[in-house]
Amino acid sequence: MRAVFPEGFLWGVATASYQIEGADFEDGKGPSIWTDFSHRLGKVNSGDNGDIACDHYHRFSEDIELMKQLGVNSYRFSISWSRVLPEGRGKINRKGSDFYNKLIDRLLEVGIQPMVTLYHWDLPLELHRKIDGWESRDMRHYFGDYSSLVFSEFGDRVKHWITLNEPYCSSHVSYLWGEHAPGKRDLKTSLTVAHNLLLSHGEAVRRFREVVKDGTIGLANVSTFVEPATDSKEDRWAARIRDQFINGWFFETPITGEYPSELFKRFNDAGVQPLIEDGDMDLISTPFDFWGVNYYTRNVVRKEESSILGSEVIQGELAKTEMGWEVYPEGLEAFLYKTFKEYGKKPIYITENGMACKDKLTDGFVEDFERVDYMKRHFSSALSALKAGVDLRGFYVWSLLDNFEWSYGYSKRFGLVYVDYEKGLKRIPKRSYYYYRDFLERD
Repeated sequence: MRAVFPEGFLWGVATASYQIEGADFEDGKGPSIWTDFSHRLGKVNSGDNGDIACDHYHRFSEDIELMKQLGVNSYRFSISWSRVLPEGRGKINRKGSDFYNKLIDRLLEVGIQPMVTLYHWDLPLELHRKIDGWESRDMRHYFGDYSSLVFSEFGDRVKHWITLNEPYCSSHVSYLWGEHAPGKRDLKTSLTVAHNLLLSHGEAVRRFREVVKDGTIGLANVSTFVEPATDSKEDRWAARIRDQFINGWFFETPITGEYPSELFKRFNDAGVQPLIEDGDMDLISTPFDFWGVNYYTRNVVRKEESSILGSEVIQGELAKTEMGWEVYPEGLEAFLYKTFKEYGKKPIYITENGMACKDKLTDGFVEDFERVDYMKRHFSSALSALKAGVDLRGFYVWSLLDNFEWSYGYSKRFGLVYVDYEKGLKRIPKRSYYYYRDFLERD
């Protein structure tokens, strides 16, 4: 299959800073909102935290060797804002910057292109405490300054950038449902945060154009294919509104400079809409280069008028991952086609796709055949989208390593490589790792 993908197609793996780096209190790094959240009683499964995580900070050379042996030509990772700017602003922490310099240089030495995400949910705690973090409109300026610094530090070697990872999660999962840091529960606040995140995305794109002259920058979104439970008018309407909430708010708005009209009216009528000031939508719709699609599953939706969205998600009948998410590769093809046709006909990278399995280490090996099947089916869907005319440029499997899975702690395993948390964080490639390696070797 690899041979029928375009020349220059990026095949990679993806990770995030707080989930793998560890060294959360070392070499001048400041705490993030996840440092605080994970140390609060009852917020994370089993009281887990990212203090050590996979210790990638000290073992990055070993992890790059795993990538080299795997045969990927790109690696998507995120910068820890509070590692390079411990308080979110002010003087750079050179030891933090040096870590990323060494990581980037080693990747390039072995022929792996870095794709860097500026923000993957670990906001410096100081900014949250001093200015209320993403609730503040001033965050666009702080994020812009941070972005400019990072572009200046690494933009000579990194040519693929992502502003934000899944602003849907860092707004609604964090401020509406309270499942992620900082753990608040208020719809109006969540919508304000979503607006400020999009403002910050636009600001970062503008700063990028000033600093990096020969690279590309995009936005990586939650990408859930939404289907009505029945073909009734009511369920089709419910699915459309739900799609606007999960997808359209973050895909449509940066393209059109307008929030999805039906959903915005519903929020406006409820008095929870975000405050929009002059120039906001122009900033949000600053032209950028590509979409990152993070696809895992679908939502099956039926009408439920008591909900603010007028809908509810119901259980589908398909097989599910350890996260309880349906395995629906057909939704990836459909979502890629929808994204390309409806959201600006931009190049697309699948920036995350993978599954959590109940992986068991038996006689020193993990036979994760479910994950192998998942990968095969989603690779096939990506190929079908390409054949249908979608400008797909790359595919990043989530994730290289088992890691800290946010509020689930270490109870969920997404990695191609098993991390033995009981025995010194030993890395053990799984069956899926070898499947991907063999796939990438084929001519």
